[in-house]
Amino acid sequence: MVQAQAIQSWHEDMVRMAAPSEGCFQATFPSILWKQVACTQVQPFSHPLPRRPNALTRLSESAAGGTQTTGNGNDYAIEVSGLISSATGTFPSVTGVTSEKGVGVAAFGGGGILGPNEYTLQVNSNYNKTTSACKSHSGCTVWQQFIYSPDYSTKGKAAVFIQYWLLGYGGTSCPSGFGSDGSGDCYKNSSAVTAPDVPATQLANLKISGTAKTGGNDTVVFTNGTTAYTLSAKDSVLDIASAWDQTEFNVVGNAGGSEAVFNSGSSITVNLAVSDGSTATPTCASNAGSTGESNNLNLGSCTATGGSSPSIKFTESN
Repeated sequence: MVQAQAIQSWHEDMVRMAAPSEGCFQATFPSILWKQVACTQVQPFSHPLPRRPNALTRLSESAAGGTQTTGNGNDYAIEVSGLISSATGTFPSVTGVTSEKGVGVAAFGGGGILGPNEYTLQVNSNYNKTTSACKSHSGCTVWQQFIYSPDYSTKGKAAVFIQYWLLGYGGTSCPSGFGSDGSGDCYKNSSAVTAPDVPATQLANLKISGTAKTGGNDTVVFTNGTTAYTLSAKDSVLDIASAWDQTEFNVVGNAGGSEAVFNSGSSITVNLAVSDGSTATPTCASNAGSTGESNNLNLGSCTATGGSSPSIKFTESN
């Protein structure tokens, strides 16, 4: 018990302990010093496709043969009155999970990284605000995702990275470094730090955090037990720190709008805590997820808690 509490405190320290520079780093408990490691360039799979509010009902119903699943908009998000500087997602309780498989979803063309133990952990910002990154394009909004993805570029290894979106940028001409999704949206990936490919049966050991700092760096931190991995990149890519007031966290399919299918009898408790400069109780916003990807679990009720680490918690099961 003492060891578990020490590791928990270390996890929190590593999120607060900013990497010394842009790039990729790793740390091992109990050290709180980040050691630089090589970054990799990862192929920018659409990860995931953003939903469209006017298609929410149609897409949710089609996600798994007409059943209602978590994700693709049908998810809780934490909403605050100010701005979020950091968000951390964990799974305090995982029971009954013996297998998971990524499957394609017809509404998204059946794409994604599919098969056993194909899932992602995603901390996703809101997507309804504009920043200078939109370069005054009418209707353009920004969306940022902090992602852990097994087998993303290399089989047997996972990638931890940030994906950036300019939604509604317009046309097929995207800013330098961004690719077009063919529907007026532009997206690109940061570099990635390589992490272990962890089976879905070990979700309780995993944690992912995203932080954003105006004029500084945005950071994703992934921890697996006693090892932490981080990628840091300039916030100026999207300037998300000036617009981040709602966020989603969950385990869903691995790219391309796919679905993470857990065995019957699975139950996963999701906890999402934020730093927003306030101790006020946040809002559990329903139907507020921003990822197009999903899982096959049914949402329970959501509880919001204020204090030094405002948070929401809910259980999803089948």
